[in-house]
Amino acid sequence: METIQTLAVLPDMPVKAGEVVMRITGLYKSFGDNHVLSDFNLGLLAGENVVVLGKSGSGKSVLIKCIIGLLQPDGGTIEVFGKNIPDLGHLELDQVRMKVGFLFQSNALYDSMTVRENLEFPLRRHSIRLPQEEVNELVRHALDDVGLVHTVDRMPAELSGGMRKRIALARTLILRPSIILYDEPTTGLDPITAKEIIGLMIEIQEKYGSSSLIISHDMNCVRMASDRVVMLINGSCYAEGTYDELKQSADPEIKKFFE
Repeated sequence: METIQTLAVLPDMPVKAGEVVMRITGLYKSFGDNHVLSDFNLGLLAGENVVVLGKSGSGKSVLIKCIIGLLQPDGGTIEVFGKNIPDLGHLELDQVRMKVGFLFQSNALYDSMTVRENLEFPLRRHSIRLPQEEVNELVRHALDDVGLVHTVDRMPAELSGGMRKRIALARTLILRPSIILYDEPTTGLDPITAKEIIGLMIEIQEKYGSSSLIISHDMNCVRMASDRVVMLINGSCYAEGTYDELKQSADPEIKKFFE
């Protein structure tokens, strides 16, 4: 029998300010002789924006794929709301994913669907049945959050790159996630549009009190969006601190990113 849910009865994962909502401990992931993640550690607090900074090919995308269960790590734990992601079965993983939004680098919008249908897709994916009036309200509210209510019946191909990024973010917001994972959110955008997207990410965090883990090598994004920065170098958490603290570091490995 198909599971019928409403947003009011999604898995109860209450969060309080300062509570640890994600803890990664001793994470390892290799592909043959390529050791991508080696004893990587990270904590994310409720209401916090953490940026994982690293150069291209440093393992940032592998990290985020492990967090959402697309890749199985070779060792370590990834606890999200106290549940270890690598140990979860399909149904349990889906329950956690309902409270963890993911903004793909490529946006991953369905070209054959309208904006409305793209936003409704997560509800169908998780077998959440609501009266159409409530669905319409959720769609309108999510589009209002990103300033694009007027695009509801357009196709993705009719939208600019920045607008598609906003629609992808609106789709992420439809399930009201407590954590949002951003995979290189400004890649491919011009500087003005990138700045607008970063501002929108901050607005959403402030409005909903959500936590964000942002994967990026865009230093403007790091500077503007981060409460804390974790530097991923040689597969591990090489250093962490605020943007200003790391910028002032004399460590040559850290200075490379701020020159």
